[in-house]
Amino acid sequence: MTSLTVYDPAMCCSTGICGADVDQNLVTFAADLDWLKSVGINVTRINISNEPMKFVENAKVKSVLDSEGVEGLPVILVDGDTRSQSRFPNRAEMAKWVGVEFSEPTEKTSSGCCGDDKNEKSSGCC
Repeated sequence: MTSLTVYDPAMCCSTGICGADVDQNLVTFAADLDWLKSVGINVTRINISNEPMKFVENAKVKSVLDSEGVEGLPVILVDGDTRSQSRFPNRAEMAKWVGVEFSEPTEKTSSGCCGDDKNEKSSGCC
């Protein structure tokens, strides 16, 4: 199974889509990662605030941190190979990297983090 690992910068929660001032790029990125999971890709997100040792343990990620600092984050690896750094890639790029057919989002996605939907419970990250 193909794996995509995101080494995220420091964020308030695992997706960074909480609080009052949500970055739409992070909402879209989280939805794109959910889509990748739905088509069988093993997706892992690692937040430097919560798991800093994982950043140092990975030689490629450590190299980015050594040369660029946290400005080099996020680092995106596919099956251990660096595909992107310093930005959140779009769905089409990630689909190509993992070898799946690109599919446009079919509906507007809620961040889900703070219980946007009345039937949805808050994750507690707000």
